[in-house]
Amino acid sequence: MRALFLLLIAAVALSCNSGDRSANLPKAAGATGDIYLFMDSAQWKGQVGKAMDSLFNQDMIGLPRPEGIFRMSWVDPRKMNFVLKQRRNLIFVVTLDQTGPGAQLVKNLLTEEQVHQLESDTSKFTETYKDVYARGQQVMFIFAKDQATLLKKLQKNGQKLIAFFDKVERDRMNATLFSAGTVTGISDWLKKNFQVSLKVPYGYKLVMNEPDFLWARQMNVDDDRDIFIVRTEYTSVDQFKKENLIRFRDDVARKYLFEDPEKPNSYLITETEDAPVITREINFNGHYAVEIRGLWLTNTHTMGGPFLGYAVSNEATGKFYYVEGFLYGPSKDLRELMRQMEVVLATFRLESTTASVK
Repeated sequence: MRALFLLLIAAVALSCNSGDRSANLPKAAGATGDIYLFMDSAQWKGQVGKAMDSLFNQDMIGLPRPEGIFRMSWVDPRKMNFVLKQRRNLIFVVTLDQTGPGAQLVKNLLTEEQVHQLESDTSKFTETYKDVYARGQQVMFIFAKDQATLLKKLQKNGQKLIAFFDKVERDRMNATLFSAGTVTGISDWLKKNFQVSLKVPYGYKLVMNEPDFLWARQMNVDDDRDIFIVRTEYTSVDQFKKENLIRFRDDVARKYLFEDPEKPNSYLITETEDAPVITREINFNGHYAVEIRGLWLTNTHTMGGPFLGYAVSNEATGKFYYVEGFLYGPSKDLRELMRQMEVVLATFRLESTTASVK
């Protein structure tokens, strides 16, 4: 086992020094959102393990059923094997004050310089590497001189770790989602008529396009993926308030988003009674914007699902835009489909800008 872990040290060194090495590695395996956590069993059962578990398995906001942001699986370092080390996301956690067999194996991965740094400088507690065992793999080391220090670091910086792996997954998804191409007809129409751009993955079909509204849809066997963009005049910053965004969304949905084209009185509404609608202010590459997440229902209460939207104004043209993705998939998990929506909506651009959702 010691020899196995020494191979990791060599692999990390090679990954830093050779850009061509990854071409000879097998492709990383595993499902999107999976993370494998290697740490000593005593620490996993203690406070550090509980902190890691609650951090990476916290529920994604805005889904109809509880689903963790990631699917994290703990592995005793002594059980690391050929299959596990080729998973797409690996995390190794250790503190120098632990002496258990699993902790010792992970500590053996640290160089003498790293150990010395941990003993004298508590500012650094993570290191990341790509393509260690497999192509397209991300590895993170989390370490500290003792458990108390590590717990403080996790409490202070935990959301940054979540954001790091979330970006890793979205970058991977971005590389594959558009590999089959985009629906250029929709993109061209938006550029010409709305003075915006959006990359719509191949497979979506145009449902409706009006002077200030466009709806595209991908209907699959067990899920329905929808994107719409609406444009109106920008009048004041009050348009970004939560209550006004909900009201605006409901007005648009009542007018355009039907449940059944054969039933003109069926339409979508925002769920506000039994689930929270969450908004946050974001930087849209220099543009003030608001992100909104929540659940939608049909007014007949026969369908529903999650939605994610972004409101942004182009003061140069005096226009207010709202772009949204919403999902319907009653029999399946929706976490990764929502992450997919994040990737698509992040391609939204205003005219003569390079703005993207951060």
